[in-house]
Amino acid sequence: MNRLPSRSLFLLVALVFLAAWGCSSLKESSTTMPIKEYEKIIAGRLDADYVGTDSCVEKCHAHDRLTKDFRMSIHGGQVTAGTGMPLVNCESCHGPGSLAIANIQNDTCDFKTFIPISEIPAGAQSLVCLKCHSSFSLANLSGWSSSRHAVGQVSCSDCHQLHKGPQQKVPRDEISDLCLECHEGVAARLHLPSHHPVLEKKITCGDCHDPHGTSQDYNLKAASVKDLCVRCHADKKGPFVVEHGTTLTDDCTACHNPHGSINTAMTTYSQPFLCLQCHGGHAAPRRPILQSDPVAKETFFGDCSACHGTHHGTDFPGWRPDGRLYR
Repeated sequence: MNRLPSRSLFLLVALVFLAAWGCSSLKESSTTMPIKEYEKIIAGRLDADYVGTDSCVEKCHAHDRLTKDFRMSIHGGQVTAGTGMPLVNCESCHGPGSLAIANIQNDTCDFKTFIPISEIPAGAQSLVCLKCHSSFSLANLSGWSSSRHAVGQVSCSDCHQLHKGPQQKVPRDEISDLCLECHEGVAARLHLPSHHPVLEKKITCGDCHDPHGTSQDYNLKAASVKDLCVRCHADKKGPFVVEHGTTLTDDCTACHNPHGSINTAMTTYSQPFLCLQCHGGHAAPRRPILQSDPVAKETFFGDCSACHGTHHGTDFPGWRPDGRLYR
């Protein structure tokens, strides 16, 4: 039986030790904590008592405007049917406030006794909202925990500014601007000559993507790319008697870049190079007016759609018996 030389054995043991040490150090430096630790953070100071929004405002007049905006919002307008008490108030998010108003100085409360929302990890920040919204908004947030935003350490407060005013949802005309602050690559494509009218405010990112997460790639709002596209491009839906390839039938992005392109109709390549990704090229007879041209009487057309104009599918095969999506 062959045995490893002592030097090789030493190196092997050293590598195993370094690998184990590296894994343990990575585990120790992780910013993710167990949910129970987050829950301790968002519970607030256990030695403080709840005093109600009115008590907070009476003691600290610096928050009068915030309170007015909050009471006009969808959160402030929610009250219980039996008691008329608000379902949501300042302490629902910031924690009990008795210690904060115990030592008022210059109309400013001791905010350090509140939950440090801006300092805690994104997952804990979102749990402040999910205390209520995990049940009341279940349909909209069912995919949040596994979404790209949640995994990417994006919190609810990165998009929803509850103190900005009574409108606590992001206005439609501001949705795309908000998304493009982070998605810079998409923003660049939307400035290309051919693009969806996102910058023109005719559609928004939220028309195609759900920022709270879905079961589809890229948080798409439909089961497939085509199902999403044909919501607007209904003439491309089909089914058609003569279809394009199966891949193109299911996925429009095989030919189009939905965020923008330098080519007409947002195609990923210009013609004929777009079609040549799948099809072999062929020559076509010159038009009759050019038959007298001493050059060869056949040419390779640069625009395939000049003849194959029904490339998205058609119920009328055309003038050729083999039905190749001619006009």
